[in-house]
Amino acid sequence: MLITTTNRETQVGEKASFKALLIEQDSERKVCASLTSLSRERLDVGEVLIRVHFSSINYKDALAATGAGKIIRRFPCVGGIDLSGEVVESADPRFKPGDAVIATSYDIGVAHHGGYAEYARVPADWVILLPSGLDLLEAMALGTAGLTAALGIVRMEDNGLKPSNGPVLVTGASGGVGGLAIDMLSRLGYEVAALTGKAREEGDFLRRIGASELLSRQDIDFGKVRPMEAARWAGALDNVGGAILHWVLATMRQDGVVASIGNAADFKLATTVFPFILRGVSLLGIDSGYANMSMRQRVWARLAFDLKPRHLKEFIRVIGFDELPNAFAAFIEGRARGRTVVRILG
Repeated sequence: MLITTTNRETQVGEKASFKALLIEQDSERKVCASLTSLSRERLDVGEVLIRVHFSSINYKDALAATGAGKIIRRFPCVGGIDLSGEVVESADPRFKPGDAVIATSYDIGVAHHGGYAEYARVPADWVILLPSGLDLLEAMALGTAGLTAALGIVRMEDNGLKPSNGPVLVTGASGGVGGLAIDMLSRLGYEVAALTGKAREEGDFLRRIGASELLSRQDIDFGKVRPMEAARWAGALDNVGGAILHWVLATMRQDGVVASIGNAADFKLATTVFPFILRGVSLLGIDSGYANMSMRQRVWARLAFDLKPRHLKEFIRVIGFDELPNAFAAFIEGRARGRTVVRILG
């Protein structure tokens, strides 16, 4: 039986139950996720108790909930690596009841009960005050995907990238991270090229959010890339890895910077040192999972300001909590587009 809190202003009592999506493993090691009820005593340790308003679905969440990827490090675990909501209780002076907050990544949703629950208790060091310029829904429309894209852009800028250097390439452009990155880069004044395997289906949308050039993955033979190709890009944000990242490195301009964000195609990289020693290319690893808090705060402040996507509303699909268990398949099957926000507070 699902038990939903009727008085939303009431703190969770010791025996009160609330709705959560719990990921478990059966005796045959099969992973399953289902909506159930939890009590406060089953929440993990942490200084901050949060009434969750919104969460989101990332590809990582879908892998975790379906068992398609070995993501969960502890069973059972409430899923959801992102959450935004309101502080109910805090043992840390940095937060007080009523504060609007964000918590993403770290161990949330993989080894610590996550955002797919009406309440979450997390360590204070994982929590950020919602910056002025964002509301709780927008924060989850961005979520880990937006944080990752913005981290890549900020790191590239810290390493010398600026609009006058030349065009910036975004691979995996039709994904959540890629689309948000295009919008952010375009807002900052960059000339953006989008590389996608869905040019026919998503081309119009990618141009609308800021891509000035569209490249189809099917038009490039990534198996025949030379160590050095014609120099094209001042910067690149790569979501796919593998042979595509090798091609990206080979096509970078002098002193170009590449942010390596994902491995949607392959986690292996077979390349040469030539782009690094002959063109001074920099390859930056982007880790949004355990990025330090000072960098997170800096990036979230910019996400509420100059990195806030101009077309954010076009990325969002909002679903109810009860719709969540049936929403993961679209991500596993590659049918998901943009960002799916889960409304936890009914």
